[in-house]
Amino acid sequence: MKIVTIVGARPQFVKAAVISCEMARRGGLHEVLVHTGQHYDNNMSGVFFEEMNIPRPAHLLEVGSKSHGVMTGRMLEKVEGVLCVEKPDIVLVYGDTNSTLAGALAAVKLHIPVAHIEAGLRSFNKRMPEEINRVLTDNMSSLLFCPTGTALENLANEGIIHGVHHVGDVMYDAALTYGALAEKKSTVLANLDLESKSYSLATVHRAENTDYPERLESIIAAFVELATSRSPLVLPLHPRTAACIERQGLGPLIASNPGVRLVEPVSFLDMVMLEKHAKVILTDSGGVQKEAYFHGVPCVTLRDETEWVETVDAGWNTIASADKTRILAAESNCHDKLKTAIDEYGQGHAAKVIVDLLIEQ
Repeated sequence: MKIVTIVGARPQFVKAAVISCEMARRGGLHEVLVHTGQHYDNNMSGVFFEEMNIPRPAHLLEVGSKSHGVMTGRMLEKVEGVLCVEKPDIVLVYGDTNSTLAGALAAVKLHIPVAHIEAGLRSFNKRMPEEINRVLTDNMSSLLFCPTGTALENLANEGIIHGVHHVGDVMYDAALTYGALAEKKSTVLANLDLESKSYSLATVHRAENTDYPERLESIIAAFVELATSRSPLVLPLHPRTAACIERQGLGPLIASNPGVRLVEPVSFLDMVMLEKHAKVILTDSGGVQKEAYFHGVPCVTLRDETEWVETVDAGWNTIASADKTRILAAESNCHDKLKTAIDEYGQGHAAKVIVDLLIEQ
């Protein structure tokens, strides 16, 4: 069986790594990895393949960062060309990015079955490009691999019931595997002169925050206040966020407090290490919300909603939006909240279940 895997953004590299390693352990599977180039910075793409010991992509499409329409259109054209050459039995896509949508759309128009990992997730906010990508991809997919029971229910409510499987969360597989590897290989804590549980970790990259000046300013103001009154805050800067901070003139606000530690995007293993040893994580990333839970770290989500409702219900995650007052209150109270385990993410064997299902096709 030939499988073409489409990746293009940081979280997809992580998920693809554990699936690719599981495929490599099996016979009869030939995977062709396609990198759309949606994330083109080496710290956010190329180095991942080295750290996670998976082959370099067979096809580098080099689309790069553009507007949603231009990016998706160019990916669609280039992915279609790859699929016409490779003629796979199935196309595997991950998550909710433009790469996901372009890969699924190119495949289904060529009558190639699509398998979607992280199917069924919903924020119910259609202003998010990611929500549109999820809904469309799920409606085009023949195999839908859901990480949670809630995802199964979401699909059923939309009339999608065929080819749907609850497999657990492949990110939990990754957390177990690469958490241990990070402890052995990462030196980021020493490099940044940090001690375990002595700092906060923050990430901001979603357009709903970066592209609205009042929201980004409020978030940055909260970070500065946290660094002033509580503990240092480490902020690896996504390229889009760095550009927006400069454009909106927020540099002086950040510079007013040396406790806010701006750093370049870090490698995957370094990010895992920073997550594991933070005392709290503040983020608008869906993946980082889950990683916080997997590493036993309280999370404050800088969005109006989350697709990972289980983390909120279990007490590990607090929705604070982009409001400074709510962010500060959530950070202050998150350590005292009652927290419970989330069983439906599985036991760290999602990759095996997924590959078993692929082989059955």
